[in-house]
Amino acid sequence: MLNFSRHRFYWVNFGIALACAAVVFLMFDMTKIDIWFSNLLFDPVTQTFPLDKVHLFEKLTHKWARIIPNWTAEIALIGMLLSFVWPLVNPQKRPRIGQFLERIKAAPVLRFTADHRRDFIFVVVAFAVCTGVIHFLKAHTSVYCPIETTLYGGKIAHMEWYNNFQLFREAGDGRCWPGGHASGGFTMLALYFVARRYQWRFSKAVLWFSLVLGFVYGTTRVLQGWHYMSHTFWAGIFVWLACLLTALAFYGRARLDVPVLQKTGRSSVDVVTGSQSSKPVAPPSLS
Repeated sequence: MLNFSRHRFYWVNFGIALACAAVVFLMFDMTKIDIWFSNLLFDPVTQTFPLDKVHLFEKLTHKWARIIPNWTAEIALIGMLLSFVWPLVNPQKRPRIGQFLERIKAAPVLRFTADHRRDFIFVVVAFAVCTGVIHFLKAHTSVYCPIETTLYGGKIAHMEWYNNFQLFREAGDGRCWPGGHASGGFTMLALYFVARRYQWRFSKAVLWFSLVLGFVYGTTRVLQGWHYMSHTFWAGIFVWLACLLTALAFYGRARLDVPVLQKTGRSSVDVVTGSQSSKPVAPPSLS
């Protein structure tokens, strides 16, 4: 039973992502669907993508939209740093400092961050890993954005990423594949793995929110001519794999594979079998 659960976990979490990669490669990279779709958005008379010239659209969808992943990363970083304060204070040895922190209502926050240190560090590391993976792929494929190519009034020839991939050195100055803005939305997937660790019953909502956010981020850039549609899908695939591998390193498969809790505090498996189950205690935080 344990072997089946382990195999199912890997098949679902890695298998679906790899299957999506195969579909995207065959459907988009091996065809002209990307170009066909971008052609629908391009005005050949003015040689522009009309939405690229709308400054309000740019601010709403590109500048201001970054607030969500940026603030999430900043909160996680602050939480990670604060998580080391409470153990250093050590109220048992320094009761006056502890009492002062209680009076100013800082103690609950510091205790919370200390209890969830592993989670804060995971989110920070996951965001960093995702960013690093995307930047590596951008630099080592040197794909130029549609608006920069001769297809849409630019000066650079269109080229697919697999025709220009270099493993050990930068392939050129292009930085368009996979979608960077889309990857910013997809990095919120890190929160899904934190939710799964604690068997939160709304973890799927976090998953779908992150996927939709990344898709919306990527699509807005497609409308402006700065990405092809496949760039968004590739960004989601790579960010998912990066978050998954990081979560496995931090939490382990068993913790991520436990069924979510229902309203009664029982897991979905227990609801079916009728067995008793109490909410599991989270593993100790890093110290």
